[in-house]
Amino acid sequence: MRRSLKLAAAVLSGSLGIASLAACGAKSTDNTTSAGAGGGSGLKVGMAYDIGGRGDQSFNDSAARGLDQAKSELGATINEAEAKSGESEGDKEQRLKSLVTGGFNPVIAVGFIYQDAVNKVAKDNPNVKFAIIDSFSPEQPKNVTSLTFSEEQGSYLAGVAAANKSKTKHVGFIGGVQSELIKKFEAGYVAGAKSVDSNIAVEVTYLSTPPDNTGFADPGKGKQAAQGQLDKGADVIYSAAGSSGSGAIEAVATAPGNKWAIGVDSDQANLPALSKYKDHILTSMVKNVNTAVFSYVKSTKDGTDQGGVKNFDLKDGGVSLAVTGGFIDDIKAKLDAATQQITGGATKVPTTPPQG
Repeated sequence: MRRSLKLAAAVLSGSLGIASLAACGAKSTDNTTSAGAGGGSGLKVGMAYDIGGRGDQSFNDSAARGLDQAKSELGATINEAEAKSGESEGDKEQRLKSLVTGGFNPVIAVGFIYQDAVNKVAKDNPNVKFAIIDSFSPEQPKNVTSLTFSEEQGSYLAGVAAANKSKTKHVGFIGGVQSELIKKFEAGYVAGAKSVDSNIAVEVTYLSTPPDNTGFADPGKGKQAAQGQLDKGADVIYSAAGSSGSGAIEAVATAPGNKWAIGVDSDQANLPALSKYKDHILTSMVKNVNTAVFSYVKSTKDGTDQGGVKNFDLKDGGVSLAVTGGFIDDIKAKLDAATQQITGGATKVPTTPPQG
């Protein structure tokens, strides 16, 4: 979910098609190594997770699924570590260096918080391949590949769904951290909702502001923010907030009346940890990080990775809306029409929220 954009959008032009995601597992709080199925491939993949790590039911878990696929299908040995709230740049650099020292190549950093650390460690280790998810910097070395997504396009469809399902003509958006990346989610969502009803009210709440990234890992804050929006009259709430979004989903699901939550990154209605709330999850804006990770690992194994930027968009299935529960089946024609408008170029989805 998290990208720091430091170059014009024209750079982010490449796209690859990818499939669905959703994974969960035990949270890794330190490096944990395990051999891939069959072993002996010689492929060793290191992954440095964003705050929340494996088990966040969202962004990190989608990356973890791609790593697990590399383990089972490519015979990779994997090593995982995760960021901690409040850690220094030196901590991030040391985490990446430890993976390099352990012989892991490629090394994948999950989230924009790693950009500076990746730039430094990759420069010092030109023979090691690196990937960073949701971030690009013009200063990054040639041995770094950026895996980015058109989050605003999927979020536009989420906004279309929200506006069509809202009975109060009042919807909400909760962002984990007020960063350039999460503003893309907001921008797309607001534009999609307004395309259905120009007068619809949209509540917007951010849980933290950089350099404080705790908004991605505080379900209590997510729950409180969602409750505040519900109190103001919102009846559909979309959260782009990592594991904090689970708190927002809980608040919506336990509110009186028929309220809807919209999940993010993974198909959250299909995740065991959120299964008790699945009847209140309208849809999820799925960001297919898993196949981006797997395709990158495979390209390094095959020797075809060229670095640069690989962007995954709506046209190629990089982002999409989940249909679990069948709750958006009745508006499929409207969603299909909106999709066609985007993929055909008639609708240009904004990447920055409206001012004022």
